[in-house]
Amino acid sequence: MNIRIGLGFDSHAFEEGKPLKLGGVVIDFPLGLKGHSDGDVLLHAITDAILGALGEPDIGQIFSDKDPRWKKADSKVFLQEAINRMRQKGYRLINLDCVIVADKPKIAPYKDAIKENLSRMLEIAPENISIKGKTREGFCREDGIACFCTILLIHEG
Repeated sequence: MNIRIGLGFDSHAFEEGKPLKLGGVVIDFPLGLKGHSDGDVLLHAITDAILGALGEPDIGQIFSDKDPRWKKADSKVFLQEAINRMRQKGYRLINLDCVIVADKPKIAPYKDAIKENLSRMLEIAPENISIKGKTREGFCREDGIACFCTILLIHEG
């Protein structure tokens, strides 16, 4: 049996005039996240976790912020490319564990919606997805969101 573990990380500062998206879900909050794309730190971290487990280039190498094609892009495009590469190599995702680090907004009210959306995108059961919101407890600056994700892949063959 061939299994692989991937770790993904992303962070973005807050920015006015953009919707806040986490895991493809729009969050009711007055600020969005700065970024070349839509700034969805959760989808970016998941994408990098999958790519890392596969030994592929990272999200920034595949989807350069210097490339105008990705300006304001929906991060689902990035995740779908990682999923396609995963399938081409004969792997499937077993589980996903994510930590979203932010003092605001509170993550708890959105956890179920995020899990359901990720479940559809990743084609795994919601019970195989963990989303945890953690506050900074005084560590680092409070003007954005950071996200860590760990994934487990298994080879189908």
